Formats: sequence, C-alpha cells, structure tokens
Amino acid sequence: MSAYDTDLVSWSEHQAALLRQHGAATRTNDLVIDWPNIIEEIESVGRSERLALASHVAIILEHLAKLEASPAAERPNGWRQTVRRARAAVDEVLEESPSLRPTLGALIKRALGRLPLLVANALADYAETPRVNLHEIDYTIEQVLGPWLPGDPDLEP
Repeated sequence: MSAYDTDLVSWSEHQAALLRQHGAATRTNDLVIDWPNIIEEIESVGRSERLALASHVAIILEHLAKLEASPAAERPNGWRQTVRRARAAVDEVLEESPSLRPTLGALIKRALGRLPLLVANALADYAETPRVNLHEIDYTIEQVLGPWLPGDPDLEP
C-alpha cells in the first residue's frame, strides 16, 4: 500500500520533493515536462487538505463559541448540528491525511484569534450581547474534536 492510500498530504509533499530533485537534475526534459507546474499541482493537493482542515476547525470553533456566548435560554440546535457535521468532516480529512493531526493546535490557535469578532457580529445579528468575554474563550483539541458541547453537563471534559 502506498502513502497515497494512507496519507495524501505526506504523499504529495514527498512526491513534490522527488520531482523537484529530479527536475533540477534533468534539465534536458524541460521542453517536454513542465516540472515547476507539475510540482506546484502536486503540492496543491496538500495545501487543499490543509485549507479544508482549517475551514472545518474554524466552523467548529465559531459554533462552540456561539453556543457558549449566546444568552438565549434555548441554544439553537442548528449550531450543535453544524459542530457535529464539521467534526465528521475533520475526522474524514485526518483519516485521509493523518500527518495533518500535529497541525491542529496551531490551527485552533489561529482560528481563536479571529473568533471574538465573528461571534460578536453573529450575536449582534440577533441583538444579543455575549454572556462571556469572547477574548477569553479557549478550547482544547479534545473539546474541538470530541463530543463536548458548551452547557452540556453530560459532556463536560
């Protein structure tokens, strides 16, 4: 079984490195093979997977924060469902590219920086004032990927 079947990102990075090495050593083929663009396309596979993971993580964080910050007595089920769908999507990306798992901490940290404004604006759309300080919201990898939801005592970490 090839790394292509077990970790798409790792495979694409390795293949791009090999092509870069081969392309640098084999300049006679430049008229036949467009090495720079082939390498770029293979590398883009990895970038696409990283961007997908980052997008799903950002969605999870935004909706967890909305659930935590909204003063509404009844938490919108749509936010919970969105978290669950995005978690399933993260699981799928990590299944295809397990080498991305170590990047989760950095992705979460980066997305948390954008979170206060996103959540404040979303709550303002409903004329709500956040019940928590949005700049103090922080989530662990386990909270982001696991079954935990704010306000659910059965799922507290």
